[in-house]
Amino acid sequence: MSIPPAVKTARRAINLIFLVCGIGISSWVPMVPFAKTRLMLNEADLGLILLFLGAGAIIAMPLAGFLIQKYGSKIVILVAGIMIALFLPLLLFSKTVIALGFCLFVFGAAIGTIDVAMNAQAVIIQDKYGQHIMSSFHGLFSVGGLLGSFGIGFLMDMGLDPVNAAIAISIAILLITLSQFRLLLPHSASPESNVSSFALPKGPLIILGLLCFISFLAEGAMLDWSAVFLKFERGFADSRTGLGFAAFSVAMSVMRLTGDKIIHKIGQNNVVLYGSIVASAGFFVAVAVPHGWVTLTGFVLVGIGAANIVPILFSRAGSFPGIPAGSGLPAVTTLGYAGQLAGPAMIGFIAHWSSLPTAFVFISLLLLVVAFGFKQEKVDH
Repeated sequence: MSIPPAVKTARRAINLIFLVCGIGISSWVPMVPFAKTRLMLNEADLGLILLFLGAGAIIAMPLAGFLIQKYGSKIVILVAGIMIALFLPLLLFSKTVIALGFCLFVFGAAIGTIDVAMNAQAVIIQDKYGQHIMSSFHGLFSVGGLLGSFGIGFLMDMGLDPVNAAIAISIAILLITLSQFRLLLPHSASPESNVSSFALPKGPLIILGLLCFISFLAEGAMLDWSAVFLKFERGFADSRTGLGFAAFSVAMSVMRLTGDKIIHKIGQNNVVLYGSIVASAGFFVAVAVPHGWVTLTGFVLVGIGAANIVPILFSRAGSFPGIPAGSGLPAVTTLGYAGQLAGPAMIGFIAHWSSLPTAFVFISLLLLVVAFGFKQEKVDH
Protein backbone atom coordinates (compact mmCIF):
# COMPACT_ATOMS: atom_id res chain seq x y z
CA MET A 1 0.00 0.00 0.00
CA SER A 2 1.44 3.33 -1.11
CA ILE A 3 1.24 6.07 1.52
CA PRO A 4 0.88 9.63 0.12
CA PRO A 5 3.75 11.98 1.06
CA ALA A 6 1.31 14.36 2.80
CA VAL A 7 0.20 11.54 5.11
CA LYS A 8 3.81 10.63 5.97
CA THR A 9 4.53 14.30 6.69
CA ALA A 10 1.43 14.52 8.88
CA ARG A 11 2.59 11.43 10.79
CA ARG A 12 5.92 13.07 11.58
CA ALA A 13 4.14 16.27 12.60
CA ILE A 14 1.63 14.56 14.90
CA ASN A 15 4.51 12.66 16.50
CA LEU A 16 5.96 16.02 17.53
CA ILE A 17 2.56 17.21 18.80
CA PHE A 18 2.33 14.11 20.98
CA LEU A 19 5.85 15.02 22.16
CA VAL A 20 4.65 18.54 23.03
CA CYS A 21 1.76 17.19 25.09
CA GLY A 22 4.08 14.86 26.98
CA ILE A 23 6.60 17.62 27.66
CA GLY A 24 3.88 19.99 28.83
CA ILE A 25 2.17 17.71 31.33
CA SER A 26 5.37 16.10 32.66
CA SER A 27 7.05 19.46 33.26
CA TRP A 28 4.54 19.95 36.05
CA VAL A 29 5.90 16.88 37.89
CA PRO A 30 9.03 18.48 39.44
CA MET A 31 6.94 21.54 40.34
CA VAL A 32 4.56 19.60 42.61
CA PRO A 33 6.90 19.37 45.63
CA PHE A 34 7.70 23.09 45.21
CA ALA A 35 3.99 23.92 45.28
CA LYS A 36 3.43 21.69 48.31
CA THR A 37 6.26 23.32 50.26
CA ARG A 38 5.66 26.93 49.12
CA LEU A 39 1.95 26.89 49.95
CA MET A 40 2.44 24.68 53.06
CA LEU A 41 -0.04 22.04 51.93
CA ASN A 42 -0.62 18.64 53.49
CA GLU A 43 -1.36 15.60 51.30
CA ALA A 44 -5.14 16.06 51.44
CA ASP A 45 -4.92 19.76 50.56
CA LEU A 46 -2.52 19.05 47.72
CA GLY A 47 -4.88 16.39 46.41
CA LEU A 48 -7.73 18.91 46.33
CA ILE A 49 -5.61 21.47 44.48
CA LEU A 50 -4.58 18.86 41.95
CA LEU A 51 -8.27 18.31 41.23
CA PHE A 52 -8.23 21.50 39.20
CA LEU A 53 -5.81 20.01 36.67
CA GLY A 54 -8.10 17.06 36.02
CA ALA A 55 -11.22 19.24 36.20
CA GLY A 56 -9.92 21.50 33.47
CA ALA A 57 -9.15 18.50 31.25
CA ILE A 58 -12.45 16.71 31.78
CA ILE A 59 -14.55 19.84 31.21
CA ALA A 60 -12.62 20.80 28.08
CA MET A 61 -12.72 17.39 26.41
CA PRO A 62 -16.37 17.32 25.29
CA LEU A 63 -15.96 20.90 24.06
CA ALA A 64 -12.81 19.84 22.21
CA GLY A 65 -14.82 17.27 20.28
CA PHE A 66 -17.26 19.95 19.15
CA LEU A 67 -14.46 22.36 18.19
CA ILE A 68 -12.69 19.66 16.19
CA GLN A 69 -15.80 19.00 14.14
CA LYS A 70 -16.40 22.72 13.59
CA TYR A 71 -12.88 24.06 13.01
CA GLY A 72 -10.72 20.98 12.49
CA SER A 73 -8.09 19.42 14.72
CA LYS A 74 -5.24 21.53 13.29
CA ILE A 75 -6.54 24.83 14.69
CA VAL A 76 -7.55 23.21 17.99
CA ILE A 77 -4.04 21.78 18.38
CA LEU A 78 -2.50 25.19 17.63
CA VAL A 79 -4.55 27.10 20.22
CA ALA A 80 -4.16 24.42 22.90
CA GLY A 81 -0.38 24.24 22.35
CA ILE A 82 -0.07 27.99 22.78
CA MET A 83 -2.11 27.89 26.00
CA ILE A 84 0.10 25.13 27.41
CA ALA A 85 3.21 27.20 26.69
CA LEU A 86 1.71 30.32 28.29
CA PHE A 87 0.41 28.74 31.49
CA LEU A 88 3.24 26.35 32.34
CA PRO A 89 5.47 29.08 33.86
CA LEU A 90 2.46 30.61 35.62
CA LEU A 91 2.18 27.46 37.74
CA LEU A 92 5.40 28.56 39.45
CA PHE A 93 4.40 32.21 39.68
CA SER A 94 1.26 31.33 41.65
CA LYS A 95 1.58 32.62 45.21
CA THR A 96 -1.83 31.59 46.55
CA VAL A 97 -3.92 28.44 46.50
CA ILE A 98 -6.60 30.21 44.45
CA ALA A 99 -4.09 31.39 41.84
CA LEU A 100 -2.54 27.94 41.56
CA GLY A 101 -5.96 26.33 41.25
CA PHE A 102 -6.95 28.70 38.44
CA CYS A 103 -3.70 28.16 36.52
CA LEU A 104 -3.95 24.40 36.95
CA PHE A 105 -7.53 24.49 35.65
CA VAL A 106 -6.61 26.39 32.46
CA PHE A 107 -3.45 24.32 32.01
CA GLY A 108 -5.47 21.13 32.41
CA ALA A 109 -8.07 22.36 29.93
CA ALA A 110 -5.34 23.00 27.37
CA ILE A 111 -3.82 19.56 27.98
CA GLY A 112 -7.22 17.87 27.68
CA THR A 113 -8.03 19.76 24.48
CA ILE A 114 -4.78 18.96 22.72
CA ASP A 115 -5.08 15.35 23.90
CA VAL A 116 -8.42 14.85 22.16
CA ALA A 117 -7.36 16.79 19.05
CA MET A 118 -4.07 14.98 18.55
CA ASN A 119 -5.71 11.57 19.05
CA ALA A 120 -8.45 12.47 16.56
CA GLN A 121 -5.74 13.47 14.06
CA ALA A 122 -3.84 10.27 14.88
CA VAL A 123 -6.91 8.13 14.14
CA ILE A 124 -7.24 9.77 10.70
CA ILE A 125 -3.57 9.10 9.95
CA GLN A 126 -3.82 5.53 11.25
CA ASP A 127 -6.80 4.95 8.93
CA LYS A 128 -4.72 6.19 6.00
CA TYR A 129 -1.97 3.70 6.90
CA GLY A 130 -4.43 0.85 7.30
CA GLN A 131 -2.66 -0.66 10.31
CA HIS A 132 -2.26 -0.09 14.04
CA ILE A 133 0.28 2.69 14.59
CA MET A 134 -1.35 4.40 17.58
CA SER A 135 1.21 3.04 20.06
CA SER A 136 4.04 4.77 18.22
CA PHE A 137 2.24 8.10 18.60
CA HIS A 138 1.80 7.55 22.32
CA GLY A 139 5.44 6.52 22.44
CA LEU A 140 6.39 10.07 21.49
CA PHE A 141 4.08 11.31 24.27
CA SER A 142 6.10 9.20 26.69
CA VAL A 143 9.37 10.52 25.25
CA GLY A 144 7.97 13.97 25.95
CA GLY A 145 7.25 12.82 29.48
CA LEU A 146 10.91 11.95 29.86
CA LEU A 147 12.12 15.25 28.39
CA GLY A 148 9.77 17.35 30.50
CA SER A 149 10.32 15.72 33.90
CA PHE A 150 14.06 15.23 33.44
CA GLY A 151 14.58 18.46 31.51
CA ILE A 152 13.56 20.87 34.25
CA GLY A 153 15.73 19.04 36.78
CA PHE A 154 18.64 19.15 34.35
CA LEU A 155 18.18 22.87 33.70
CA MET A 156 18.06 23.49 37.44
CA ASP A 157 21.29 21.51 37.90
CA MET A 158 22.82 23.73 35.21
CA GLY A 159 22.04 26.80 37.32
CA LEU A 160 18.63 27.98 36.15
CA ASP A 161 15.99 28.70 38.77
CA PRO A 162 12.68 26.79 38.41
CA VAL A 163 10.84 29.72 36.78
CA ASN A 164 13.45 30.23 34.05
CA ALA A 165 13.65 26.48 33.50
CA ALA A 166 9.89 26.41 32.97
CA ILE A 167 10.10 29.36 30.57
CA ALA A 168 12.77 27.54 28.54
CA ILE A 169 10.50 24.49 28.26
CA SER A 170 7.57 26.71 27.25
CA ILE A 171 9.58 28.29 24.44
CA ALA A 172 10.39 24.83 23.08
CA ILE A 173 6.70 23.84 23.23
CA LEU A 174 5.69 27.02 21.41
CA LEU A 175 8.25 26.60 18.63
CA ILE A 176 7.30 22.98 17.96
CA THR A 177 3.58 23.75 17.91
CA LEU A 178 3.92 26.72 15.56
CA SER A 179 6.15 24.84 13.16
CA GLN A 180 4.20 21.58 12.96
CA PHE A 181 0.45 22.29 13.08
CA ARG A 182 0.32 23.37 9.41
CA LEU A 183 1.64 19.96 8.33
CA LEU A 184 -1.28 18.03 9.80
CA LEU A 185 -4.14 16.63 7.70
CA PRO A 186 -7.33 18.66 7.34
CA HIS A 187 -9.96 17.06 9.52
CA SER A 188 -12.24 16.94 6.52
CA ALA A 189 -9.85 14.28 5.18
CA SER A 190 -11.92 11.88 7.28
CA PRO A 191 -15.52 11.27 6.15
CA GLU A 192 -16.38 10.85 9.82
CA SER A 193 -15.78 14.54 10.43
CA ASN A 194 -19.13 15.56 8.94
CA VAL A 195 -20.84 14.40 12.10
CA SER A 196 -20.72 16.97 14.87
CA SER A 197 -22.21 15.29 17.89
CA PHE A 198 -20.75 14.20 21.18
CA ALA A 199 -21.25 10.46 21.64
CA LEU A 200 -22.55 9.70 25.10
CA PRO A 201 -20.74 6.71 26.60
CA LYS A 202 -22.86 3.58 26.38
CA GLY A 203 -22.35 -0.14 26.02
CA PRO A 204 -18.76 -0.92 24.99
CA LEU A 205 -17.79 2.77 25.31
CA ILE A 206 -18.64 2.64 29.02
CA ILE A 207 -16.38 -0.39 29.49
CA LEU A 208 -13.57 1.33 27.58
CA GLY A 209 -14.12 4.50 29.60
CA LEU A 210 -13.98 2.72 32.95
CA LEU A 211 -10.80 0.90 32.01
CA CYS A 212 -9.37 4.24 30.86
CA PHE A 213 -10.39 5.69 34.23
CA ILE A 214 -8.19 3.21 36.09
CA SER A 215 -5.34 3.47 33.59
CA PHE A 216 -5.30 7.25 33.80
CA LEU A 217 -5.48 7.02 37.58
CA ALA A 218 -2.30 4.92 37.54
CA GLU A 219 -0.55 7.27 35.11
CA GLY A 220 -1.81 10.25 37.11
CA ALA A 221 -0.29 8.79 40.26
CA MET A 222 3.08 8.86 38.52
CA LEU A 223 2.47 12.39 37.29
CA ASP A 224 1.17 13.99 40.47
CA TRP A 225 2.66 11.90 43.27
CA SER A 226 5.88 10.21 42.14
CA ALA A 227 7.98 13.29 42.94
CA VAL A 228 6.25 13.72 46.31
CA PHE A 229 6.83 10.03 47.07
CA LEU A 230 10.53 10.24 46.23
CA LYS A 231 11.07 13.40 48.26
CA PHE A 232 9.09 12.62 51.41
CA GLU A 233 9.19 8.80 51.46
CA ARG A 234 12.63 8.13 49.97
CA GLY A 235 14.52 11.35 50.78
CA PHE A 236 15.44 12.42 47.23
CA ALA A 237 16.79 15.95 46.67
CA ASP A 238 14.50 18.45 44.92
CA SER A 239 16.46 18.34 41.67
CA ARG A 240 16.16 14.53 41.63
CA THR A 241 12.45 14.13 42.36
CA GLY A 242 11.65 14.14 38.64
CA LEU A 243 13.64 10.92 38.22
CA GLY A 244 10.63 8.82 39.17
CA PHE A 245 8.46 10.11 36.36
CA ALA A 246 11.48 10.09 34.06
CA ALA A 247 12.09 6.38 34.77
CA PHE A 248 8.41 5.68 34.22
CA SER A 249 8.48 7.66 30.96
CA VAL A 250 11.61 5.93 29.62
CA ALA A 251 9.96 2.55 30.12
CA MET A 252 6.74 3.77 28.55
CA SER A 253 8.58 5.28 25.60
CA VAL A 254 10.44 2.07 24.78
CA MET A 255 7.34 -0.09 25.13
CA ARG A 256 5.13 2.24 23.11
CA LEU A 257 7.65 2.70 20.32
CA THR A 258 7.76 -1.09 20.00
CA GLY A 259 4.13 -1.54 21.00
CA ASP A 260 2.67 -1.89 17.50
CA LYS A 261 4.88 -4.93 16.84
CA ILE A 262 4.08 -6.41 20.26
CA ILE A 263 0.34 -5.96 19.72
CA HIS A 264 0.57 -7.56 16.28
CA LYS A 265 2.47 -10.53 17.73
CA ILE A 266 0.50 -11.38 20.89
CA GLY A 267 -2.79 -9.52 20.41
CA GLN A 268 -4.48 -6.63 22.15
CA ASN A 269 -6.12 -8.74 24.87
CA ASN A 270 -2.82 -10.22 26.02
CA VAL A 271 -1.09 -6.84 25.96
CA VAL A 272 -3.75 -5.39 28.26
CA LEU A 273 -3.85 -8.50 30.50
CA TYR A 274 -0.12 -8.93 31.06
CA GLY A 275 0.57 -5.20 30.99
CA SER A 276 -1.89 -4.49 33.79
CA ILE A 277 -0.40 -7.26 35.93
CA VAL A 278 3.13 -5.92 35.43
CA ALA A 279 2.03 -2.36 36.22
CA SER A 280 0.27 -3.59 39.35
CA ALA A 281 3.45 -5.39 40.43
CA GLY A 282 5.43 -2.20 39.80
CA PHE A 283 3.44 -0.19 42.32
CA PHE A 284 3.79 -2.99 44.85
CA VAL A 285 7.57 -3.22 44.38
CA ALA A 286 7.95 0.56 44.72
CA VAL A 287 6.18 0.43 48.07
CA ALA A 288 7.42 -2.88 49.47
CA VAL A 289 11.17 -2.18 49.33
CA PRO A 290 12.17 1.08 51.10
CA HIS A 291 15.13 1.85 48.87
CA GLY A 292 15.25 4.69 46.37
CA TRP A 293 16.64 2.78 43.41
CA VAL A 294 14.27 -0.13 43.95
CA THR A 295 11.44 2.38 43.99
CA LEU A 296 12.62 3.68 40.62
CA THR A 297 12.68 0.08 39.37
CA GLY A 298 9.06 -0.26 40.45
CA PHE A 299 8.17 2.88 38.51
CA VAL A 300 9.90 1.37 35.47
CA LEU A 301 7.68 -1.70 35.78
CA VAL A 302 4.61 0.54 35.95
CA GLY A 303 5.73 2.18 32.71
CA ILE A 304 6.40 -1.15 31.00
CA GLY A 305 3.04 -2.56 31.95
CA ALA A 306 0.82 0.48 31.44
CA ALA A 307 2.45 1.64 28.21
CA ASN A 308 0.14 0.16 25.60
CA ILE A 309 -3.13 -0.04 27.52
CA VAL A 310 -4.37 3.48 26.74
CA PRO A 311 -3.32 3.40 23.04
CA ILE A 312 -5.36 0.21 22.59
CA LEU A 313 -8.37 1.71 24.36
CA PHE A 314 -8.13 4.95 22.39
CA SER A 315 -7.74 3.07 19.12
CA ARG A 316 -10.90 1.09 19.87
CA ALA A 317 -12.80 4.23 20.86
CA GLY A 318 -11.70 6.08 17.75
CA SER A 319 -12.91 3.43 15.32
CA PHE A 320 -16.39 2.48 16.49
CA PRO A 321 -18.78 2.27 13.50
CA GLY A 322 -21.12 5.27 13.25
CA ILE A 323 -19.16 7.29 15.82
CA PRO A 324 -16.64 9.83 14.45
CA ALA A 325 -13.17 9.95 15.97
CA GLY A 326 -13.86 13.51 17.09
CA SER A 327 -16.89 12.33 19.07
CA GLY A 328 -16.16 8.78 20.24
CA LEU A 329 -12.75 9.74 21.59
CA PRO A 330 -14.06 12.55 23.83
CA ALA A 331 -16.66 10.13 25.23
CA VAL A 332 -14.00 7.65 26.34
CA THR A 333 -11.25 10.12 27.18
CA THR A 334 -13.66 12.13 29.34
CA LEU A 335 -14.33 9.05 31.44
CA GLY A 336 -10.63 8.27 31.38
CA TYR A 337 -9.58 11.70 32.50
CA ALA A 338 -12.09 11.43 35.32
CA GLY A 339 -9.40 9.14 36.73
CA GLN A 340 -7.04 12.09 36.75
CA LEU A 341 -9.82 14.28 38.12
CA ALA A 342 -10.69 12.02 41.03
CA GLY A 343 -7.27 10.43 41.34
CA PRO A 344 -5.23 13.21 42.95
CA ALA A 345 -7.86 13.81 45.62
CA MET A 346 -8.39 10.09 46.17
CA ILE A 347 -4.67 9.46 46.58
CA GLY A 348 -4.30 12.58 48.71
CA PHE A 349 -7.05 11.57 51.14
CA ILE A 350 -5.75 8.02 51.45
CA ALA A 351 -2.23 9.38 52.02
CA HIS A 352 -3.50 11.90 54.59
CA TRP A 353 -5.47 9.37 56.62
CA SER A 354 -3.05 6.48 56.14
CA SER A 355 0.05 6.94 53.98
CA LEU A 356 1.13 7.52 50.40
CA PRO A 357 2.47 3.95 50.15
CA THR A 358 -1.01 2.69 51.09
CA ALA A 359 -2.48 4.78 48.30
CA PHE A 360 -0.06 3.24 45.82
CA VAL A 361 -1.05 -0.27 46.95
CA PHE A 362 -4.69 0.70 46.32
CA ILE A 363 -3.82 1.62 42.73
CA SER A 364 -1.97 -1.68 42.38
CA LEU A 365 -5.18 -3.52 43.23
CA LEU A 366 -7.25 -1.44 40.80
CA LEU A 367 -4.90 -2.34 37.95
CA LEU A 368 -5.81 -5.98 38.49
CA VAL A 369 -9.37 -4.99 37.58
CA VAL A 370 -8.08 -3.74 34.22
CA ALA A 371 -6.14 -6.97 33.75
CA PHE A 372 -9.33 -9.03 33.74
CA GLY A 373 -11.84 -6.40 32.61
CA PHE A 374 -10.77 -6.08 28.99
CA LYS A 375 -12.62 -8.87 27.19
CA GLN A 376 -12.71 -9.18 23.43
CA GLU A 377 -16.36 -10.10 23.23
CA LYS A 378 -17.41 -7.01 25.21
CA VAL A 379 -15.36 -4.25 23.63
CA ASP A 380 -14.86 -5.55 20.11
CA HIS A 381 -16.79 -3.82 17.37
